Amino acid sequence: MERSERMKKAYEYLRFQGLAGTQEDVADMLKRQRTNVSSALNGNPKYLTDKFIEDFSKTFGTINPNWLITGEGSMLISDDNCQADPISGKSTSVQHAVNVPSISYTHGRPYFNVDFLGGFDIIINDQTVMPEYNIDFKPYNKEGVMWCNITGHSMDPLVSNGDIIAIKEMKDWRDFILYGEVYGIVTEDMRTVKVVTKSEQGQDFMRLVPINKSEEYQPQDIPVKLITHVFKVVGCMKKMW
Repeated sequence: MERSERMKKAYEYLRFQGLAGTQEDVADMLKRQRTNVSSALNGNPKYLTDKFIEDFSKTFGTINPNWLITGEGSMLISDDNCQADPISGKSTSVQHAVNVPSISYTHGRPYFNVDFLGGFDIIINDQTVMPEYNIDFKPYNKEGVMWCNITGHSMDPLVSNGDIIAIKEMKDWRDFILYGEVYGIVTEDMRTVKVVTKSEQGQDFMRLVPINKSEEYQPQDIPVKLITHVFKVVGCMKKMW
């Protein structure tokens, strides 16, 4: 993977985490000219310098500068650096982020303390189940969004074991689904979070693709007729406790 590709992957990770919505957000946080930052994020070697990468990594904290520069190691420095703790109030390396999540009982979107892969059925089948509390995180305070837990390693490093994910049910997924995005797929016997792409077996199938490149995680094609619910994964973050 080239340096430009690693930078694009890091930027997409920040967007997915809600730490930077646009390239303009990154430029403002770096206090650099927007056109120069845009060129760097798009892989222009004139602007994607070691110094830019060092400043980028210091600002967001979670991205490993050595990985960006050389490709060695992992993309993330450590799980501990990914979010500020809204309960203790202790600052972390992402304290520059404009939007920081917090627990609330009056604002935000509901958090259900269940694992999407095992236990989420009760939320689907019983509308009287009450959330444990709300998560107030501005980028995701939108109608229909809810939060729950996620386990497993097939989506590392984008979605990691122990994260909590923001999801929104797709009511019209049978008519249209955007390929290349991350979805929660539910059947009678399975729940999984994967990137959904077009299947070579035709329109009656979906291809579920893990991000983790380990050999134990392989893409699989699933018949559309088996799917009962589809949730768009709109974001994720580390647990706040």
